[in-house]
Amino acid sequence: MDNNKNWIDQRFPLTKVWNEHLAEYYTPRNFNFWYFFGSLAMLVLVMQIVTGIFLTMHFKPDSASAFASVEYIMRDVNWGWLIRYLHSTGASAFFIVIYLHMYRGLLYGSYKSPRELIWILGMILYIALMAEAFMGYVLPWGQMSYWGAQVIISLFGSVPYIGHDLLIWILGDYAVGDPALNRFFSLHVIALPLILVILVFLHIVALHTVGSNNPDGVEIKKNKDKDGIPKDGIPFHPYYSVKDIVGVVVFLMLFSAVVFFAPAMNGYFLEHANFIEANPLKTPDHIAPLWYLTPFYSVLRAIPPMFGSQFPGVVGMFAALLILLALPWLDRSKVKSIRYRSAPYKYALGIFVISFVYLGYLGMQPVTPTNALLARVFTVLYFGFFILMPWFTSIGKTKQVPERVTGK
Repeated sequence: MDNNKNWIDQRFPLTKVWNEHLAEYYTPRNFNFWYFFGSLAMLVLVMQIVTGIFLTMHFKPDSASAFASVEYIMRDVNWGWLIRYLHSTGASAFFIVIYLHMYRGLLYGSYKSPRELIWILGMILYIALMAEAFMGYVLPWGQMSYWGAQVIISLFGSVPYIGHDLLIWILGDYAVGDPALNRFFSLHVIALPLILVILVFLHIVALHTVGSNNPDGVEIKKNKDKDGIPKDGIPFHPYYSVKDIVGVVVFLMLFSAVVFFAPAMNGYFLEHANFIEANPLKTPDHIAPLWYLTPFYSVLRAIPPMFGSQFPGVVGMFAALLILLALPWLDRSKVKSIRYRSAPYKYALGIFVISFVYLGYLGMQPVTPTNALLARVFTVLYFGFFILMPWFTSIGKTKQVPERVTGK
């Protein structure tokens, strides 16, 4: 075994990679519940890729056959129903895990120096994941897939001067049809998964270069013993690789319960209208994307058209995404963790989370005067969190940060 290992190490740095990223990668000893979600995101990504490969074997990216091929997978392919439900439920599970992972970053200031690049790569990964999910959402070619694509893609037509040509370039036609379905299929199956895997790799490399943050926001690399090992650090493997198994088991129990007993989750994971084949001549009563895209869709609808163009709403929707990239430079606080933050930040973070969740809810509801007003209020609160951050992170009294991790 040692000879084989040496043979490999002479040709590929297997032992070096193992040590640098697992056995000798020292992580803070006070990781808590919130640190499960990074490994869970990796688990769901692998599951989505594997189930996607099997679905691709039977799916036909053709407007005349796409819906029927999904029905064929569900009814005639051995265990096809399970693979399809694993994939569809996995999409929602992916975003649940990612949103909790991002919230952890907001709680403990994981975007602050020296981890700005980790946060930026993570946000780019999040945007790429949204694109991947939207394109996969179109592929079953149900009523909501078709009309959701029609509504969202038509927004590009509102771009001044180039909108019409941009829309035709994206669609490959004058309406959503075969060319658009083929393009979305190729992007969903090949291009975007490749981009996601590359971004995950870069995200992990950046993380392991500067080290993991912790609930205290203390840099463990500043306190090392005579051998250069952080005093408050423990090797990721076996300590956290084993601990993460607990999170994986609990996650798989909950995930399996949804897959086997409520895969549609009453229309939140698989919409009722999407069990009806796409009909360009019949518009659904209410068009909305799946829940993980609705906060930004709600921002889009909250901003009224200007001169008959929805372009201001499109700008607002993309601004709501891109402003997340600026977070490391907007936060002026001297401490990272919410444990030692001032009261204004805690209140602001609470308002931000409520605003984001409620925008997601409103995005799934029909447009009414009351819902439109609430969407505008919560949109203002959402952007206010970022615009006012340099102010509320620099006021108030912060607690003294310990020199070493507290172990809790």
